[in-house]
Amino acid sequence: MRDTGVIVLGHRLSSVPFSYLDAKLKPVGYSMDLCWRVVDQVRKRLDMPDLEVKLIAVTSATRMPLVANGTVDLECGVTTNTAERQRNQSFSITTFLAESRLLSRREEGVRTLDDLRGKPVVSTIATTSIQYLHHVNQSRKLDMKILVGLDDTDAFRHVQTGRAVAFAMDDVLLRSLLAGSPQSAEYVISDEAYSVEPYAIGLPRDDAPFKALVDGVLTDLYRRGEIFTIYQRWFQSPVPPKGLNLQQPMSEAFKRVIAKPTDSPDPAHYR
Repeated sequence: MRDTGVIVLGHRLSSVPFSYLDAKLKPVGYSMDLCWRVVDQVRKRLDMPDLEVKLIAVTSATRMPLVANGTVDLECGVTTNTAERQRNQSFSITTFLAESRLLSRREEGVRTLDDLRGKPVVSTIATTSIQYLHHVNQSRKLDMKILVGLDDTDAFRHVQTGRAVAFAMDDVLLRSLLAGSPQSAEYVISDEAYSVEPYAIGLPRDDAPFKALVDGVLTDLYRRGEIFTIYQRWFQSPVPPKGLNLQQPMSEAFKRVIAKPTDSPDPAHYR
């Protein structure tokens, strides 16, 4: 970064409220706020107040390869930290905890994965949710037809148009989609959760000093309690551009992370 004078942030286009474009096509969101705090600290550490920030849009399919090949320095989106993914990149301490659930039309009566036996179900490409669907489909012989959405909006459209009976994805992202849908009352999210998803900022692998800086920034936000203000802004207040409010209280599991920060990829660590 000192040599190039540039730090590169990867952002999502429509992952409300984590990382998405506002009315002026500027990347905003919870994850973006955290990444901008890191940028401020990098500028101080390098004594480069004019360090340029380059923004690159990433998708579920491109986010990890772009971090792994060094194109992106900070992936500011909605990416789950897993042991498998750590083979190719690093992750910050956990910045959010989600759980994977099912979204379906209320009239379908889908409550559990067993209700999807022999039926079409969709999830988003290159996500932990679609990996889980393939695993459980084989292990429990559910004979589901697994469809792939190019992004969360595309996957939701499969359910809206009847091509899929249910959409498997992280609950916070499902709630965000419903919050922006005029027909939200027609859909239901399952009470049963199938996995814990520790979100984190994606980082280049084998760069311990940079990871230490990023973790230090986040830990300081947690220690000073500033994370609660940032969380409230994006999860419990109207957010631009449409004024959607997820009205989602902070989970007890994430409060424990704030009290004792961790970068563990093990879902059991958070239960």
